[in-house]
Amino acid sequence: MASDDTGPPAPGPVGLPPWRDGFVLPARAESAGEARRRLRGLLGRRGVGEGIRDTAVLVVSELFTNVVVHTDSESVACEVREERAAGGGESSVHIEVCGHAPGRPDPCARLPEEEHGRGLLLVEAVSTAWGIRDGGPGRGWSVWARLPLAVEGGR
Repeated sequence: MASDDTGPPAPGPVGLPPWRDGFVLPARAESAGEARRRLRGLLGRRGVGEGIRDTAVLVVSELFTNVVVHTDSESVACEVREERAAGGGESSVHIEVCGHAPGRPDPCARLPEEEHGRGLLLVEAVSTAWGIRDGGPGRGWSVWARLPLAVEGGR
């Protein structure tokens, strides 16, 4: 179910801070492909398993396209970060895509015969959590999703 607050990330193990990265692309539909490519490379360099990379690429594509469709932003920012559960629980990857102009997606259910508008339902189906957050007056909004983080190599 959607939420408007992700809460603070839990602190990571001593000596291994959680990672954070991101990029900004033009707010054009064709930039979604570049967002997928960049995210796949970024997660690969972090040792994230192929299955989670595939799901994350699907999610960033939907979130990025959603921002492009629902705002008049000239650019779209994507932030990706590791979040660690308190007490050594399972880590997550948090993907947040931000528009810098007015507008907000409508996450209501769509009819099966509708051609568009089911992206956030797909995000909800593959994520452990997702939501829409207002950035405040003049700061646009962001849409985010959290996925369990499966990392190869024991990290």
